[in-house]
Amino acid sequence: MKGSEVRVENADKKFGDFHALKNVSLTIGKGEFFSLLGPSGCGKTTLLRIIAGFEDPSSGSVFLDTTDVLPLAPNERHVNTVFQNYALFPHLTVFENIAFPLRLKKLLKADIQEKVTHYLQLVHLVGHENKKPNQLSGGQKQRVAIARALINEPSVLLLDEPLSALDAKLRHQLLVDLDLIHDKIGITFIYVTHDQSEALSVSDRIAVMNEGRVLQIGTPFEIYEAPADTFVAKFIGETNVMDGVITAHVDNRYTIDTDSLGPIMVTSDRYFEVGHRVRHAIRPEKIDITKEKPLGLPEDFNIFHGKVSETVYSGFQSQFYVETDESPQFKVYQQHESYLERGPAIRWTDEVYLNWDADDGYIVELI
Repeated sequence: MKGSEVRVENADKKFGDFHALKNVSLTIGKGEFFSLLGPSGCGKTTLLRIIAGFEDPSSGSVFLDTTDVLPLAPNERHVNTVFQNYALFPHLTVFENIAFPLRLKKLLKADIQEKVTHYLQLVHLVGHENKKPNQLSGGQKQRVAIARALINEPSVLLLDEPLSALDAKLRHQLLVDLDLIHDKIGITFIYVTHDQSEALSVSDRIAVMNEGRVLQIGTPFEIYEAPADTFVAKFIGETNVMDGVITAHVDNRYTIDTDSLGPIMVTSDRYFEVGHRVRHAIRPEKIDITKEKPLGLPEDFNIFHGKVSETVYSGFQSQFYVETDESPQFKVYQQHESYLERGPAIRWTDEVYLNWDADDGYIVELI
């Protein structure tokens, strides 16, 4: 496996009275595509800059494999960074921007030509090598920055929100390309983003951060399906959250008397006692919505009646906001799997029934 293991131990960082990082510890495996995900100001970029050597922690340690890198300057860490603003030299061509690190090393002209050509091919910029940065699109500029960072063959590539300045379609395409580049070269990628869809799409694992702390580390599946707390549940995708008291349980099947919806059923591998007050979440896409009351469902399904208060058509899906007889708005997403001749069958003000399997809900935490 290429790349280096990155280990952060008890990293703290203060900027005056502002506590940017609070006792952060994590281990990133060799060759892993690892994302630091969270809202603005959560500490993810500060953590990246500490790994890169642009900031020193107030306390704590950072290791690349077995080497303590805190005493090392950024250029001694075998780590390269791709920034949001590209940081290209405007007076140099694409070729010369990519070749710049090799010229500093005084490599032979033939070796520079060979290496730059290889990385031009890797980032799909063959034919653009003689252009200046002002002749490139935003996506092409970011490809140049990625190639320049990779040509030094670092063991870790740090990416600080590299796609945030691009439009949505270009961002998605470059994200796919970035994942393919990672698969080809196999080094460790650490990717900072506030966009949960980006992190879910490409990461081997994700660390969700908020207010200087790491709240959960896991695979995209683990983060989405089993959030560690309410913040993670709400930040990763959309969800419906209900508070209530556990009134009964048999094995791993629990009944919760929710404040807003009344009794619901949910399964959980975690143990909770009757009387525990808990927070329950159900994702909008896991709820079935119908105009007719469903018949013959198993007893562990939750069924509620309501009225559509708002609809949003998004092409591939419709989003419904439903006021049930017992609660305020519920979010329900319905995927469009076939051609809709007259548009979505369910419309604004329709009376509907919502149902979901007890297995699809999740007890997020004790409250």
